[in-house]
Amino acid sequence: MSPELQPGLRFAWQYTVPPRATVPQLYHDTPFCLDMPEVLATGYMVGMMELACVHGMMPFLDWPREQSLGTMVSFQHLAPTPPGMTLRIEGEVLEVEGKRVRFKVQAWDDQERICEGTHERCIIDPVRFNARVAKKLAAHGETGA
Repeated sequence: MSPELQPGLRFAWQYTVPPRATVPQLYHDTPFCLDMPEVLATGYMVGMMELACVHGMMPFLDWPREQSLGTMVSFQHLAPTPPGMTLRIEGEVLEVEGKRVRFKVQAWDDQERICEGTHERCIIDPVRFNARVAKKLAAHGETGA
């Protein structure tokens, strides 16, 4: 991780909401969700907020040897967004402590602010991380669960 990844660093990212991101389409296998409004699902929005932070961090990481994983999200979903609108997501690094990076993040659609909150990511070595996952999968297979 570059020492330039410091509090105060700001970034922005844009993403156009696809139809697959709406509640009925994202949760198409859950019958009661099919009757819900065709708007951006909160779960998908959280993913977009995370990706904006990943995008903001990438210039400061030795990608792909250094990557990051989300470890905490705390967002308020303030307004609905129909598919086709473009999200503008802006973030700021609040704190860097070892491999942990904390962000303030906000998002707007074409008309209004739709989200605000904080997010935390941890920088990982993907080789070590994937070895840990493989070990967990192997143990799961041994139990027959």
